[in-house]
Amino acid sequence: MKPKRLSQFAVPIGVVGIILMMVVPVPAAILDFLIAVNITASVLIVLTSMYVKRPLDFSSFPSLLLVCTLFRLALNISATRNVLAHGYAGKVISAFGHIVISGSLIIGLVIFAILLVIQFVVITNGAGRVAEVGARFTLDAMPGKQMAIDADLNAGLIDEKTARQRRHEVTAEADFYGSMDGASKFVKGDAIAAIMITMINLLGGIGIGMFQGHLSITEAVSKYSLLSVGDGLVSQIPALLLSVATGLIVTRSSDADDMGTMVSNQLGSQKRPLQIAGGAAIALCLVPGLPKLPFLVVGGALLLVASRVKPPAKTAEEIAVEAATAGATRPALDSAEAIMEDLSVDPLELALSADMISLVDGAGADLLDRVRSLRRKLAMELGVVMPPVRTRDNLDLPASTYAICVNGVEVARGQAPSGTVLAIGDGLDNLPGVEGQEPVFGLTGKWIGLELRGQAELLGATVVDRSSVIITHLSEVVRSHASRLLGREEVSALTKALKRSHPVVVEDLTPALLTLGEVQRVLHALLDEGVSVRDLVRIFEALSVAAKSSTDPDKLIEAARMALAPAITADHLGADGRLHVLTLDPRLQQALLESARSTEIGMQLLPGPDLVEALVTDIARQHQSASERGSRPVLVCAPLIRMPLRRLLSSTVPDLPIMSYSEISSNAPIVDTVGVIRDGRTVGV
Repeated sequence: MKPKRLSQFAVPIGVVGIILMMVVPVPAAILDFLIAVNITASVLIVLTSMYVKRPLDFSSFPSLLLVCTLFRLALNISATRNVLAHGYAGKVISAFGHIVISGSLIIGLVIFAILLVIQFVVITNGAGRVAEVGARFTLDAMPGKQMAIDADLNAGLIDEKTARQRRHEVTAEADFYGSMDGASKFVKGDAIAAIMITMINLLGGIGIGMFQGHLSITEAVSKYSLLSVGDGLVSQIPALLLSVATGLIVTRSSDADDMGTMVSNQLGSQKRPLQIAGGAAIALCLVPGLPKLPFLVVGGALLLVASRVKPPAKTAEEIAVEAATAGATRPALDSAEAIMEDLSVDPLELALSADMISLVDGAGADLLDRVRSLRRKLAMELGVVMPPVRTRDNLDLPASTYAICVNGVEVARGQAPSGTVLAIGDGLDNLPGVEGQEPVFGLTGKWIGLELRGQAELLGATVVDRSSVIITHLSEVVRSHASRLLGREEVSALTKALKRSHPVVVEDLTPALLTLGEVQRVLHALLDEGVSVRDLVRIFEALSVAAKSSTDPDKLIEAARMALAPAITADHLGADGRLHVLTLDPRLQQALLESARSTEIGMQLLPGPDLVEALVTDIARQHQSASERGSRPVLVCAPLIRMPLRRLLSSTVPDLPIMSYSEISSNAPIVDTVGVIRDGRTVGV
């Protein structure tokens, strides 16, 4: 039979068996076994009541208490039948009688009477009163709890399923305490019945021994008092345990932990009471006549425990206040505040497919740590603080795929198969793996298993792990979209930070000459061209001078670039310390100057369409050719057409830096001309 089916029939069969015990005689040997079961079950119930974290976790206790009381009364009846009929009720009862009486009937009866007083007067009455008050308060609080649940449901703080579960808990709590109020009456009646049964056994046994057994009154009292006290004791010990269990259940006021942990945490976490109690115990040694060793040991132990108590990080009141504040400030699901929070767009987001979550939540996951390090690195390079990267899973992404979003729009996507590394280099044809590509520089590689990393390195390949690939890709995305990540709030924060160290510089520029919006526009233009805005002091000083004569955005941008010219030039120097440049033929440059026109979006170059097409095509080809030779060329031109030429080439050659002659001369580097463009045709030099 299955355990579940067996447990369904165990209790009904047990109850029927208990009823039969009251009618059918039970042999002494079986009675000993049933008494052992009764005592063990009582101990188990007491321990269970101590270890449950809340009373409702032992909701079967009232019914179990009734069954155990009925079982104990049935044992009393069976023992009484054996005592009066045979003068013997088993070895357990006889042993308990000898232990309590210890050769003196008066001592045994006094001890038995004390046990009855402890159970009936102290534990049973107290537990009954607590159960009665608990039931009354629980029933009185039930309407308020129901209203609170309905209010949370109507406010959208909880859903219907949670509300239904809470209502069920409130109803179960009221039913439990109501049942405990009734069950405590069983315990009280059981104590009264124990006194009456013991007196009946004692008087009846003496009468039977004298009139039927022809014993003297001394022999009858000695024999039947031992059996009566033994029977009463084996009944009262389980009854006392169940009374204690009842008191423990109804006096539990915390559902945070089991009773042992709760008591040890509360008593052992208060340093001052332990110190005072230990000192008081040691002070009692000064009282004349008192033994000193016990109090010294106890007091020293308390002081030792007090020295090891650590102060809690937060008090219960602080935790309660924080929880209440959080609950009070949490907006409802359909409130305007919650909807506005859902409408907010994360500036920077990294979405991972389901099989890539191990990069942020698993053994050895270091992606988030690398993102934090990247924020500091980019702040030093660009001069702006990269916004926090929201990392989340996206089930719509294909396997082994990640996506990078800026202001809610996906701008880049890549792959990083799980359990692999990216090997970049030649001679990898013999290694098993999946063809891949480095996302930033476009280098061809192969995703190979982790176990092949050493072999790939021996072949001269550069091996990059998945986190490094993603971080490199993310850093390039941030660099290319830095202006989109620099909002008005970020500009305000940068300005306030600069004002703390250079208040005169800030006050001279904004809001006296330029608004934050105009400053933001200049910073955006610099970031779009890959210029770091870390040196805000030089930028603000240059803008302060330029804004006094004109607030034209192009002129402000050029003024800022002139202030940063040494840094811009140094950033474009090659490994040999030279500046590799592409130059415009003077006649072509003059034609472009003559075609410059002022528009609503700034200066624009408007030459003939044939010239524009030839110019853009040849510059793109020359830039690609120089890059293939290992150079990083810079296109230089006259200051007046630098900005218009940048607008013309931004969509076709976005990674080609454009500088003016004045910017280069300010740093006087060694210039290496790698090409001259004449009438739209590139001539190498």
